[in-house]
Amino acid sequence: MTILALECAAKAASAAVLKNGELITECFAASGRTHSETLLPLADAALSAAGITCAGVDAFAVTAGPGSFTGVRIGIAAVKGMALPLGKPCAAVSSLEAGAYNMLGRECLVLAVMDARCMQVYAALFRINGEKIERLMPDSALAIVDLMEYLSEYKNEPIVCIGDGASLLDGLLPNIVIAPKHLRLPRASGAALCAYNSGQFVSAGELIPVYLRVPQAERMLSGNG
Repeated sequence: MTILALECAAKAASAAVLKNGELITECFAASGRTHSETLLPLADAALSAAGITCAGVDAFAVTAGPGSFTGVRIGIAAVKGMALPLGKPCAAVSSLEAGAYNMLGRECLVLAVMDARCMQVYAALFRINGEKIERLMPDSALAIVDLMEYLSEYKNEPIVCIGDGASLLDGLLPNIVIAPKHLRLPRASGAALCAYNSGQFVSAGELIPVYLRVPQAERMLSGNG
């Protein structure tokens, strides 16, 4: 199976091609340009480097949230635009779980954290055992203080923190270790591996974003902004 995966739920954008569980190509950009400018050129570059076209892709994967509402919508729209005409299946992947795949090959707890503003975060906890990943906590939107209370259950184990919200937790617990910058952001390669390992695909028409909170525009319209 050949999978083209896209990731733009966080600050960077990336595209990757995975064939039978092996990473073939990955293109990554953290240039500060908008994802609408960079994502499709990255996908084209990844496909070109792999020597295939969209028609040669068996399935598509995309990080469907949590994360930037705009970024998530851009990624979903891009995958729909490629998969619908071809009738190819799609996988909606957690951006937090995709980020946790950066730490494969280690033996550790990984806390994936994205800044949700107003002292809140999107977070999920995983246990990495070599090439295996086990989810310990569902993707959640919660206050940092509540996350710290939850993590007290794991106070005797080092926790490697990744994601663009990792720095928010620096120094809050003695067992939290902030991952190096190059390992913090989710990547399309992680999204591809997540989709491949789960084997859970839907039609392009069924592909939808996963919002853990109502988008700000909707909150403002309802008077809760």
